Amino acid sequence: MADRKVTPMHILEIILVIACSFAPACCGSNVKIGVPENYDGIFPWYLAKLHGLPGNYSDLVVTGDDEGIFGVDAQFLYALKPLDREKQPSYSLQVSFGKSVHRQSFTVEVCVIDKNDNVPTFIEMSMRGSVQLGLLKGIPFMQVEALDRDDHNTAHAELRFTLMEQTPRIPSSQMFFIDSISGEVSLTEEGASTLDPEMCGRYKLSVMVKDMAGKANAFFSTGIVTVEVTGNTWASPDPVRLQENLPGPYPIPISQVKWSGSQAEYSLEGEFPEMLFTISREGVIYLNAPLDRETQDQFQISIVVERPDGREIAKPVELRVMVGDANDNRPTFPQAQYHTVVKELAARGTEILTVQAADNDDPKTDNVRIFYRLVGQIPESPRALFRVDRDSGVISVQADSMEGTAPQYTLTITAEDAKGLNSSCTVVVTVQDENNNPPVFSQHEYGPFHIPENAPVGTTVTAVLAGDADVRGGDSWQVDYRLESGNEEDVFTLVTDKQTNEVSLVLSKVLDFERESEYILVISAQNPVALVRGRYGPASTATVSIYVDDVNEGPILSQSHYEVTVREGEEPGRVIATIRGYDPDSHPIRYSLQGDTKKYFSIGKYSGELKTVQALDREENSTYTMEVIAVDGRNSSLSASTLVTVQILDVNDNSPVLVGDYSWKYLCTPRWEDQALVLASRDSDGPQHGGRLNFSLRSDATVRRNWKLTPINDTHTNLSLNIPYLAPEVYTVPFTISDSSSPPRSTFINLPVTVCPCNIRGNCKMAAKQLPGMPTIQSAVGILLGTFAVIGTILIVVFVRLSYQNPKEPSKTNQERVPLKISI
Repeated sequence: MADRKVTPMHILEIILVIACSFAPACCGSNVKIGVPENYDGIFPWYLAKLHGLPGNYSDLVVTGDDEGIFGVDAQFLYALKPLDREKQPSYSLQVSFGKSVHRQSFTVEVCVIDKNDNVPTFIEMSMRGSVQLGLLKGIPFMQVEALDRDDHNTAHAELRFTLMEQTPRIPSSQMFFIDSISGEVSLTEEGASTLDPEMCGRYKLSVMVKDMAGKANAFFSTGIVTVEVTGNTWASPDPVRLQENLPGPYPIPISQVKWSGSQAEYSLEGEFPEMLFTISREGVIYLNAPLDRETQDQFQISIVVERPDGREIAKPVELRVMVGDANDNRPTFPQAQYHTVVKELAARGTEILTVQAADNDDPKTDNVRIFYRLVGQIPESPRALFRVDRDSGVISVQADSMEGTAPQYTLTITAEDAKGLNSSCTVVVTVQDENNNPPVFSQHEYGPFHIPENAPVGTTVTAVLAGDADVRGGDSWQVDYRLESGNEEDVFTLVTDKQTNEVSLVLSKVLDFERESEYILVISAQNPVALVRGRYGPASTATVSIYVDDVNEGPILSQSHYEVTVREGEEPGRVIATIRGYDPDSHPIRYSLQGDTKKYFSIGKYSGELKTVQALDREENSTYTMEVIAVDGRNSSLSASTLVTVQILDVNDNSPVLVGDYSWKYLCTPRWEDQALVLASRDSDGPQHGGRLNFSLRSDATVRRNWKLTPINDTHTNLSLNIPYLAPEVYTVPFTISDSSSPPRSTFINLPVTVCPCNIRGNCKMAAKQLPGMPTIQSAVGILLGTFAVIGTILIVVFVRLSYQNPKEPSKTNQERVPLKISI
């Protein structure tokens, strides 16, 4: 027996410690114990040890348990049967004991810990709801409710709802949706768009509820929800037509809407001033201020229906408010002043302008009908010149003719509607001149006028005027003058002053009395625009007579420049050119030369033949330029001149020559690579004969074996050793220089060339032997000069060594290779 009591109590203490950590707090007790419900173990069931009892307590008693479930044994609280949380979730027990002569007590709160032992059930067995046509997706129209007797503070009573089946499955199998937590039933997207009571007016929904938040081991139950599909009064109300400027009082009810389903709140949206339209809780729409059709002639009002929580229930409906017109606007012209033009020959009835006023009233009513009147004209005389059409606003000419009237009129036009509201504008009418008068000369003939033949171009001969009776300054008054005859060679031109219409006859070419001594010119005058009445007659033309006065003129040469060619060396006295001139007055001409300072040429005094006086040398001067003067034989102050350029043609009369001093140059032996003497030549003849100069060695086997000539350009060639070694000596190298003419001219040359052994700097180590047979005259002078040369050489070496502290490798081509680009 002791084993059965002790062992379970030890196990129970561990269980109770764990259980008490999850038990809800029992406030106001000295001892708190959490006990799971539905215990199915061995009884008595020891719940907890009562700690804190004094060691000398006696008579331990438990009270407060009407059912006799609890007891105390050896400081342990026990139960005699299972506890049911749904029957009683907690017990408040009083534990008392004796100590000495007094009794003491304390409270033990036993909290029954819930177990998931209840199946959730729907509150109503028959669940019914209705859904209104037009309800939006996700807006709940009913709520399914269920209960679970387990502790609501635990997952045991955490319910989840599921929609299992919909019957019938038309027009879609997924018409409805149930919120898994709240149980709210709403339409899906398909349901909101396809719900139709005529197709299906009632649906049955199979709904499941689970506890444990819908876990797999949860308890569940099912139920049937019947949903009735009902129509709705929620629709766009009929359009409303309101007169503008209603007298009130405001607000004025103008329409009403009603959502026939659950409780709803209404609001208005649209393009209208704030508070112009409002809606009451009952859906009555009010107008709160007068309307102005000219500001806005209609309103499109969206009526929004929402739940109290602000969620929109259905799509907004539209109310169209149209504003009726009242004649409250005067007609107005788009501009205060108009400008127009009428021609002076305009006939009666000619339309000159249309004025149109606008009325902001409704164009579909008679409120916008406008009547026009001409109420003023400045200047007033003559009267009845214009009229305006009463209905169209067309202004037209009423007089038979506008000739002789004022150049400008200002008209006042009024526009008035049927109510008498009016406004006015002014129309400025300019009477436009027309070309009904041709220009007329004041006389038929002008002149004769005398002008000397040497008058400069641009001279004004005379000025004439053709008057025009049209309005000054206009196109009808402007005159275009033309030379109709007598000016076939364009000797004269006309220049018109556009400010006065006066035309000047101006000389445009040089006159020649001998060619033409008299001109008879016919001038016509016309307007630049066509005549609208009448025609041009004899009075619009005039004749101008001009006589050319003879003036003695100087001679004239046939050419301003002569180009002459002469071969050099030609015999003197040959005619190389003939200068030709003439005198317009047939006077004799005398010729002379200027600029021939060396008197190489002469010219015939009367014949103009140009001759050479002596043979010419192109190499001396290749071009001569001189001036030939032709003088009038009767008046020496009249003359003319021309330039003569004489080009001397080249003849091959010069042989090529060698130029330059080569006595101080040398070649090293043994032969240094690329070492050569650069030989220069020159030919005084021109390129045609000089051209390329050719160097060639004498036809001697020894010469051609020892030496080599290599051309560089047209005038230079390289002379170098042709063999690796040649004994140190002064050699004579024979060669010929020829020009490129045919036949060529040549020059034979014997050139002394020094060949000597060289040091690393390219300098001769020792003097070469003198050529055999060379003269030794003045040897003493040579020795003296040689001594000075040695001293100079020593000084040069000293300076060279000082300037080249780190000498570079000496170039073996220190001899001249390429000639300078200069003319030799």
